[in-house]
Amino acid sequence: MNLLEHQGKFLLARAGLRVPQGKVVSTVAEAADAAATIGCPVVCKAQVPTGKRGKAGAVQLVSSPEEASDFAERLFGSQVGGFDVVELIVEEAADIDREFYAAVLDDPSSKGPLVLFSTEGGMDIEEVNEKTPELVHRVAVDVRAGLDDEGAAALLAGTDLDEAGKASVGSALVNLYALYRDCDTSLVEVNPLVLTKDGSVVALDAKVTIDPGSVPRQAALLNELPGGPPAEQGTDLEGRGRDLGLQFIELDGDVGVLANGAGLTMTSLDVVSHFGGSAANFLEIGGDAYTKATPALELVLSNPRVKSLLVNFCGAFARTDVMTEGVVNAIEELKPTLPIAFTIHGTGEDEAIALVRERLGVEPYDLMDDAVRAAVQAASEAMTEPTS
Repeated sequence: MNLLEHQGKFLLARAGLRVPQGKVVSTVAEAADAAATIGCPVVCKAQVPTGKRGKAGAVQLVSSPEEASDFAERLFGSQVGGFDVVELIVEEAADIDREFYAAVLDDPSSKGPLVLFSTEGGMDIEEVNEKTPELVHRVAVDVRAGLDDEGAAALLAGTDLDEAGKASVGSALVNLYALYRDCDTSLVEVNPLVLTKDGSVVALDAKVTIDPGSVPRQAALLNELPGGPPAEQGTDLEGRGRDLGLQFIELDGDVGVLANGAGLTMTSLDVVSHFGGSAANFLEIGGDAYTKATPALELVLSNPRVKSLLVNFCGAFARTDVMTEGVVNAIEELKPTLPIAFTIHGTGEDEAIALVRERLGVEPYDLMDDAVRAAVQAASEAMTEPTS
């Protein structure tokens, strides 16, 4: 669950970090009034749950209420990163001396929190990490001990900050970690975290992602957020998936995937990537595939990027022949014309394989690797076919 910037800043301020004075507006007139009240120059930013707003022209420093009005008129009703702009934040401009990057995030490698800090704030951290990795300082945190002043000082030891700067930035990092821990977040990112000319540390941006699994536990916190809990987010297809009760995530690839169980689905996505392909979706249909196969398949095929389909079933208690019959019924009903690669193993596999052969005229692959290779190759060939 991605919070809007102003909601993230609300949590940052509550955790003890300084944030700029600002006001959320939803009309052109409100934007002009906020700029006049706060005092120009001010920064106007679209409030959408996505990054790289500056590159999209959705962040602007303005020097008058009239400029704020013009910016708001241009942004309201537009889209940034696929999200409609219905709110802006107008906030005071900071007297910046230095810009930093700071974040706390879930780290698969250490299986715990990772704190990142770089003196190269205001830039894409991925680019900084690629070109000058020595400028990205990191420490894996033991959740039993947490991050204290001593740990933050160790993280900052290799930077060029003076002692006063290390103390103030270190305190901010400790507060960021406390927010990460207390609010069940998977990411707290501030870019830039700035040192002003009067020596203050101020968070000029905030990207906060709350673990969706913690929503029941964090209900009170979410209700305290300005504007209330964020609406369900995601693409149109993901919204359709939620309405259907399906665990569906739209990805950027061209190989559609139908598999039973989250573990097998994730494995299928990894193997597609291993063989040079790119999956178009995560979709867990589980043992009730027989009843949900048609809407699930229709959802996958609604993505115009999908050029081939991988069906990977493995059953122990769940019978693969029952799951396969649901998918075969769906294929016969929807009549997709793209190549489909099957691989089926487990309870009822002989019956399931016979079902695919007899009703679809398709020979399932003995090995998952072979099925994935076929799906990846088919998608690649479809992408290179000349268009009429």
